[in-house]
Amino acid sequence: MKKAIITLALLTVASLAFAEGKAQTTCPVMGGTIDKAQYADVDGVRVYVCCPGCVAKVKADPEKYIAKLKAEGVELEKAPKGEMSKKEMHSGHSH
Repeated sequence: MKKAIITLALLTVASLAFAEGKAQTTCPVMGGTIDKAQYADVDGVRVYVCCPGCVAKVKADPEKYIAKLKAEGVELEKAPKGEMSKKEMHSGHSH
């Protein structure tokens, strides 16, 4: 019985180690709880934030906040098709 419990515990730990990243729950700008109605679709991913002011900050420097979330183990949602940042819309040409 003891071996079975140890084996089960090891399998659980192993499966967690290989699981997908965790869902985003905190704002990468202010650190507070996210509001799912407030987000920025940047570089092909959706970054949730706590308020409209943070949306502007993420859009101004998306790489900074995406890197921060990834470093925390957050698995970012893909931005819906048709939602592209200005950077993505203008890649390949200049004005």
